[in-house]
Amino acid sequence: MKLFVDTSVWSLALRRDRPPVIPEVTFLDRALEAGDELFTTGLVLQELLQGFQGARTRTRILEAFAALPLLVPDRAAHVGAAELRSSCRRRGIQIGTIDALYAQLCLQYGLTLLTTDQDFRHIAKVRPLMLWGV
Repeated sequence: MKLFVDTSVWSLALRRDRPPVIPEVTFLDRALEAGDELFTTGLVLQELLQGFQGARTRTRILEAFAALPLLVPDRAAHVGAAELRSSCRRRGIQIGTIDALYAQLCLQYGLTLLTTDQDFRHIAKVRPLMLWGV
């Protein structure tokens, strides 16, 4: 399975005081151990670095992400994300700009999204977004 891991899951996985059982984090741990294909983008890295403090945590995040393929959104991804957001809005579904881009990247590259953010379930009603556990 090719996975795009959302900031919500990485954030929980990297916490020192993470709750004991979070299915998405457990799955991420197993995927990392198995050497599954995990993808990210610069915005996920940026969100994590902005959300955590301390040099040790920053180094840990940078080391973890150094091995991951980085998807760089091109013009088509941004156009597709805007169209996705508009399609959702027409159906009464409000989604954020960054979430629209993450969903578009998953659609564009055929990736399954690993997330704890329930907003993506709404997007999956509009487009064939593959969500882990659904």
